[in-house]
Amino acid sequence: MSSPLLFTIACLIWGSTFFAITLQLGEVPPAVSVVYRFALASAVLFAWCAARSHKLLLPWRAQRWMILQGCATFAVSYICTYTSEQYLVSGLVAVLFALMVFWNPILNHFAFGSALSMRTWAAGGVAIAGITLLFYHSIFGAWNEILNGGNGPNRHFLLGLVLAVCATIASSVGNVLVVKVREQSDNVLLTMAWSMLWGSLLVALWVLVSGQSFVMPSTAKYWGGLLYLSLLGSVIAFAAYFTLIHRIGSDKAVYIGVVTPVISVLLSIQLEHYRPGALEWIGMVLCLSSVAWALKPTSSTTAKT
Repeated sequence: MSSPLLFTIACLIWGSTFFAITLQLGEVPPAVSVVYRFALASAVLFAWCAARSHKLLLPWRAQRWMILQGCATFAVSYICTYTSEQYLVSGLVAVLFALMVFWNPILNHFAFGSALSMRTWAAGGVAIAGITLLFYHSIFGAWNEILNGGNGPNRHFLLGLVLAVCATIASSVGNVLVVKVREQSDNVLLTMAWSMLWGSLLVALWVLVSGQSFVMPSTAKYWGGLLYLSLLGSVIAFAAYFTLIHRIGSDKAVYIGVVTPVISVLLSIQLEHYRPGALEWIGMVLCLSSVAWALKPTSSTTAKT
């Protein structure tokens, strides 16, 4: 499958998954929904690999990296994402995930010594300005509520914002670890299966330690969201994304982060009755424009290609 097609598949699916997560909120604790999602996704991936006669066991030196990836990508990131969407509109969480365009090169710099360009820093500054405008009214309102006793409807907004940012950082850590995982095995689907399994086990342990209950969902809406998120949002989209990282690198693959928020915001406007004002639109444009600018090839790179 060509890289442009993989890119399109990941964008369309992930652009809708932020809203699909809202279908699972309320009836089941967020962490429990994460367990269900990735346990089902890993089972499907293991079954697929077994049907193709792949050797399912991998050595411990490979498992160590997949445990770390599972912890970052499928445990910490998604617990934070699901919990944040209890307090933030799903489209805004998607916009925050565009910040991965900056987290990825910064983490690659510390992990592998990759160079950081001035454009990355400048675009990052523009993105922060855009995020500030995007959330200005909500942050101001939440801060006033905290000063007045914290009993208003926005009292948990800041918590949701912090959790969403933590989710983006954890996902970028997972992206960096993809390189180490692929050094151990070039079987994308099998390494995904193990990473998702480890992630779901770690979240399940967190559920037990924190005293939460494994509630079984009863609504068709929840089950529909679970199947969509597990099969399309986890199996298909992550397979496309990790394959892109292997082919073109994580810094370019995260260009998906420019397209996905646009789709998510449009869905939020249509399905969540989100009505951004002029300041919010300016903030979104600044943020996404900075992402596109950061990922634009330099003249020297263009000449080589």
